[in-house]
Order: sequence, then C-alpha cells, then structure tokens
Amino acid sequence: MAAVTKSITPPKIRHTECFIDGKWLPAASGKTFPTINPATEEVIAEVAEGDAEDINLAVEAARRAFDSGPWSRMDARDRGRLLNRLADLIEEEIDELAALESLDNGKPIRDARTADLPLVIDCLRYYAGYADKIHGATIPVRGNYFTYTRREPVGVAGQIIPWNFPMLMVAWKWGPALAAGCTVVMKPAEQTPLTCLRMAALAQEAGFPDGVINVVPGFGPTAGAALVKHPQVDKIAFTGEHRTAQIIMREAADTLKRLTFELGGKSPNVILADADLDRAAEGAHFGLFFNQGQCCCAGSRVFVDERVHDEFVEKLKNLAQQRKLGHPLDPETEQGPQVDQAQFEKIMSYIQKGNEEGAKCVVGGKRFGDRGYYVEPTIFDEVSDSMSIAQDEIFGPVMSVLKFRDWDELIERANKTFYGLAAAVWTRDVAKAHDFAKRVRAGTIWVNCYDVFDAAAPFGGFKMSGQGRELGEEGLRAYTESKTVTINLDT
Repeated sequence: MAAVTKSITPPKIRHTECFIDGKWLPAASGKTFPTINPATEEVIAEVAEGDAEDINLAVEAARRAFDSGPWSRMDARDRGRLLNRLADLIEEEIDELAALESLDNGKPIRDARTADLPLVIDCLRYYAGYADKIHGATIPVRGNYFTYTRREPVGVAGQIIPWNFPMLMVAWKWGPALAAGCTVVMKPAEQTPLTCLRMAALAQEAGFPDGVINVVPGFGPTAGAALVKHPQVDKIAFTGEHRTAQIIMREAADTLKRLTFELGGKSPNVILADADLDRAAEGAHFGLFFNQGQCCCAGSRVFVDERVHDEFVEKLKNLAQQRKLGHPLDPETEQGPQVDQAQFEKIMSYIQKGNEEGAKCVVGGKRFGDRGYYVEPTIFDEVSDSMSIAQDEIFGPVMSVLKFRDWDELIERANKTFYGLAAAVWTRDVAKAHDFAKRVRAGTIWVNCYDVFDAAAPFGGFKMSGQGRELGEEGLRAYTESKTVTINLDT
C-alpha cells in the first residue's frame, strides 16, 4: 500500500444548526455534538444536537407546508423546476461540496467529485422530470359509473440516512419525495451532518417554500426515535442496519406508518473460470474496496472457481498492494479512513476473528499509519461459509475469498445468507449469467460489472436487506398513495 500525504485546504463550514421551517435554529436543548475529521481525529465543528422537541417543530412545519402551505397548491411542473434548480446549484458548487463530503466522511475527494456528486445531480434531475408525470388510470367497471385512480403524495415523510454516502442518500430520499409532492423531515447520520445541512441551504436558495425541507441533526435514540413515533409523520424511509430497521418497525406499529428500508448485505461476487480474469479482478477489487468497503452492496464474498483460484488471488493481492492510502483531500488518494473510531474498531475485530477462525490473510490486516481511522485493504483466502467474516456485514475493506467447484452448489452457497441486496457474476457464458440472475435471491444482479448505478434503475433488497425500492419509478411510488374515484353517471 502506497501512502499519499499531500495537503489540501479544507472547505469552509457554513451551517451547523437545525434547519426548520426555513430558519437556522440551535437545538431547543442548547446541546451540540462534535463532528470528527476521520483522517486526523480532530473536531471539525460542533453541530446542533436535535431531539424530540426539535423533531416536533420540524414535523409541524412540514405538516403545515403539506396541508395548507404553498407546496400543496404548487403545480407539479413547478416542483420539478425547483428540483432542477437545486441540481443546478449543486453543480455550481460541486468542488466545494465534494471537499466538504470528503472532510466529514473521509472518502477520497476523487470519489466524491467524480462519483457521488454527479450521481446526486443526476438523481435530482431524473425526479425533476418525473414530477409532472405521476398519474393514475381510467378503469372500466360494471354499471354506469366512471372510475379512475389518482396517485397522491403520502404526506410528511421522515427520512433517516446513513453516513457512507451522505449527499447521495439525501438525493435518493429528497428526489422522489419532493417530486411526488411530499414534505420531508430528515435526520442525517450524526457522523456526517455537514453536507446535508449545506444541501438544505441550497434548497432554500433554489426557492423551496419554508417547511417543505427540514433537517434535524442528532442521534438515533432521541431524534430518530421521535421522528419514527411522531403521529403526524406518514412515512419513514430508512437506510442503515437491519437491527435498526427492526426497531423502527416496532416503534412505527402504533401509527401504521408506511415504511421503506434499504439495509445491509453480504453480497456474493462470483468468478467463473471462463471470465476475463484481469477485468474480473479489477471489478472485484472495486466492488469491495470502493468507499473504504463502506457500501451496503459491497462484494465481500468473492467465490472463485477452484481452477483459476490461485491465479485470481494473486491478481487481487497485487491490486491491493498497489492501492494508495492517504489524506482524503488529496486527489491521488484511492482509499481514505473509515468513518469513525467505532467503525475502525469493528473492522479490526473482524480481522482478528478471521485470523482466529483459520482464514489465511494474504495481504493487509493491520492499521495503516498512526493517525486517523485507516485500515489496510485486507484479503482473506481459505475462507469457509461458516466463518464470521463470511457471514457478517463488516462494512470495511475486508474481502473473503471462497473456492467453489460445482455450479448448483455455488448458487446454494451464494443464497446461504439472510441478506439479499446484490450479487455479481463474471463469465463469458450467457446461459450461466441468466441462470445466475434467475436463481440468486438479491435485488440487484450485475454481470461482468459491479456497482453500476443509475437513477432510473430500482435498487433494494430481498430478505433482510430491506423492503421497497429506491430510485426509478418504484422509488417514486413509495412516496404516493393510490386513490380510487367512482362517479355515478346516472345522476
């Protein structure tokens, strides 16, 4: 692993308070919490620590904007115009926003600038175009009646997002909700609140009416729980761990809120003997180590045909050894730190488990440097299905390589997890590719590629990887209700 140490000036911090009803407000309690630079372990800024009182103010504002404010009377095409304007403003500030994302999250600025931010802009523009294309249908029914359906916004949407792709998760949540005509109250992850707050300021500059977008930084057990339980919130959209989703389901039961979840994964990435091995190795490397391994769909279980196993592992090892670790604000950095101390310690504990349970660490396995939450890109070989590193979502730069021989056994092993978010296969055999896509129980299947996303393509999971879908038309429908209208034509 090569070190990169060039220093770049950090961006200016503009907003650290709650954004409620178009105003920047300190937390009602007066409390703040630090957001930490994961590359240096230093405090970037103190951020308002919202709790139930702040959530209540935000929900009341969102409720007014939805029920009686200008948002409820705005033409759909004008909602789309505002989303397009927000995308324009983000594009104008793309370099500063990328630097802010990199500072707060630790991801390399090259990834924030060339991957995250373009996807943010594209997502907002995609849903801007959908805003005036949400419609129902006329339905022939028995008798002299005229029946039609309407697609109407679900109402006030509570949105809770994770820390691994902060701005992109804002776009995935705001885009469909705002296009559908909902108002939102968002709780960003406590580790990475800064870019969400900056996007709220840009939304206000774009012309979104007060109360349509509200952001309350804080912690899950206080701000998040208050949002889930609030009787005036009609829907919760959550991205994060399945254990938190289970808590949300229980807490939302009293009000029967609409729920959508995008959760974790332990995705199989399968390498057949006939694959282009160089291309597959690069794809497997990217599919696991991108974003420091902090991807819900990371290809963390790499199944390799035993006939090409040794050759393929050597290619993976070489790529990992060439990976450049360093300061996230350096454009040459390929891998930055993990997001925080807790995540760093979790990853290191799984590396220890991998060693203790008999896997062979072929590269990495240690902390990188002596400052910041850096973990070397790590590859374990000789991994069995029962090992902790093959069962649990590590959410870090730790790859498990597993041999296989029989195709049907491989499919069974790929499905032998309670997750089902994504999977991939590398092969020149079209029939095998289609069979894999049919039989593997996951919400996204990639063939000869990995981590290919588009705003038009639905994303979500089977089993405990979630319910509902983000993106595409399916993501939009999650923010609408269907209403049937029947008119007696004899009157």
